[in-house]
Amino acid sequence: MSTIDIENTLGLSFSDRLELAFTHGEGSYVWDETGKAYLDFTSGWGVTCMGHSHQVITRAISEQAQKIIQSPNAGFTYSPARAALLTQLSKVLPANLDKTFFCSSGAEANDAALKLARKCTGRTKVISTRGAFHGRTFNTLSVSRGTDNTGRYIPVMPSTCFVPYGDIQALEAEMDASCAAVIVEPIQGEGGVQIPPDGYPSGVQKLCNQHGAFFIVDEIQTGFCRTGKFFALQHGEAEIRPDILTMGKGIAGGFPFAAFAVSTAIADRFNKDDHGGTYCGNPLGCAVATAVVGFLNEQKVADQVAKSGAYLLEQLQAVLRNYPALIRCVRARGLLCALEFHNPALTRAFTLSCAEHGLLVVPTRNGIVRLLPDLLVTQKDISKAVGILDTVCKTIQEVAAAA
Repeated sequence: MSTIDIENTLGLSFSDRLELAFTHGEGSYVWDETGKAYLDFTSGWGVTCMGHSHQVITRAISEQAQKIIQSPNAGFTYSPARAALLTQLSKVLPANLDKTFFCSSGAEANDAALKLARKCTGRTKVISTRGAFHGRTFNTLSVSRGTDNTGRYIPVMPSTCFVPYGDIQALEAEMDASCAAVIVEPIQGEGGVQIPPDGYPSGVQKLCNQHGAFFIVDEIQTGFCRTGKFFALQHGEAEIRPDILTMGKGIAGGFPFAAFAVSTAIADRFNKDDHGGTYCGNPLGCAVATAVVGFLNEQKVADQVAKSGAYLLEQLQAVLRNYPALIRCVRARGLLCALEFHNPALTRAFTLSCAEHGLLVVPTRNGIVRLLPDLLVTQKDISKAVGILDTVCKTIQEVAAAA
């Protein structure tokens, strides 16, 4: 049986898959079992930020794996690898965030943030935004997408509500004395690369401060240079000082790892046994993340992303001009990009056609395809990818015209 047959027979999946099985990757490329090469503009949903099999990451894994992978008693003991990562993160985190806890996934980080906000404030209400995505645990599902999503699961969290993303007035109308926290993405990723109006994060911060609610910023997809800044909350003139900042995906370049950071003032409100986890800063994950964060910072990758992102956006806008009847708009910040189609049904066909031409993209709901190339992608490969996008658009448009 083939890889695909085995997975279809024995595995459990909750999504439509591409009929592809990948064996290895290097840089911006991956290869399937037949030996065909693909340009990867998914980065594993934004995870492989330095591309595939980067030597900085493979070396960190090898060296640490030969020392120790998991500490005795996990978080009950100290770890040089954890201390090294804490030191590295202190160089890049917002100045007010000086306490960090490590975990295994972005959903776990957001789940902890919501739990701790409710515990510390003694309140129940959490405000999220329509179209948001914060994870697939029960707690994070309750603040993802909207009531059409949360209503599928029982019991529904009645103390959670949603407001339109980027709408300060709508948020202000929902703020009251029962509000424990507001959770927002600086840019909505899964929601279709939705970029808020200038001043939105600072406006959310001001309302949270006024009402004594925790301001939770979800940088799981946008953090670690993805948008052309180390963190997306650094765009804009106002200094943003979240109460809790959640991180994941690019933090370890492909190794499952995540974190949340808080200020000392917030940390002082936590008690022993308020949180924990088996893999809370395991040495292997910490070593990889230390190598990744150090590389991104020392090599000024955010500046490189800003330039690459500007070039990619310019090229995508040319595609938009060529196919205005097909593409509604293009949105981008750094190397977090989206094409939105007039006809939402096109995303699946577009994704499959791109793969046939050797380009992997991310289909998203509501007629949107996301592009998340690795942060080290070259202009040559950006041009190659855009050329494939143009070819696929031309084919789809011709088929539609002939129908």
